Amino acid sequence: MIIMNKIKNIFLLLLIGVTLVYSCDDDNNTFPNPFLDINYEELALKDNDSIVKFLQNNYYDVSVDSIKTLVAGEISLFDDTSKLKSINVVENDIDHTLYIYTIEEGQPSPAKGNPTVMDSVYVKYSGRAFLESDISTANFDINETGIWFTLSAVVKGWKFGISNFLSGELKKDSSGGVFNGPITYLNTGKGFLFIPSGLGYPSSNAFNYSNNLVDTNLLFYVDLLEIVEDTDHDNDGVPSIQEDADGDGDPTNDFSDNSNPTLPDYLNPNIN
Repeated sequence: MIIMNKIKNIFLLLLIGVTLVYSCDDDNNTFPNPFLDINYEELALKDNDSIVKFLQNNYYDVSVDSIKTLVAGEISLFDDTSKLKSINVVENDIDHTLYIYTIEEGQPSPAKGNPTVMDSVYVKYSGRAFLESDISTANFDINETGIWFTLSAVVKGWKFGISNFLSGELKKDSSGGVFNGPITYLNTGKGFLFIPSGLGYPSSNAFNYSNNLVDTNLLFYVDLLEIVEDTDHDNDGVPSIQEDADGDGDPTNDFSDNSNPTLPDYLNPNIN
């Protein structure tokens, strides 16, 4: 899953608690970190090298809507500069490069802007894990019917990647009325997210210790169907993206209520 399952988090906390009882270091009574020796700056560089090699050795085959090994006469993903962009994202004081390959930007109707990092999105997706500079043949997660996510709760690679797409529009009948059939979206924003491990499930976060994708680069195919502009999580009349007290672009780390110091402002209706 690309969002943390609350039940899994509770289980993980219990597991860590039990492990503390049996695995504490007798000398310093601290929980042994199995990833203590990782140099995350070096890992970020290695991650980028692996992703770049993949981009250089593969291309997008429009006929099958899929990524394939580069062949003569085709343009690599890396050299397809009209569709590939990279953005720098700083996480834990380390620079990470996120790559976004746009197949279709999206044409929302009625007109809407790009989702912010706090908006709710309705999306189809599939995810694969990197194996060095290649990818696995099987999806570790997929949704082909559409599912709602709030971008405040997904991995950082999604949060900053999805915001580069626009949504689509609901299919209508020939007269412009409601389509009498399955709910169908047209002209949606489609593309690929190439996410370094530091923007996925990094081992720098203890919640990821038991995740099969810990410190793994990720590739997601995304299809953005719909968004809720100016999502207001606490229904206080102020869009969540504006409840950013420190102005760093991330409202999830703002806690202004001294009487409720663990509740972020965007979830606190008493703070607006």
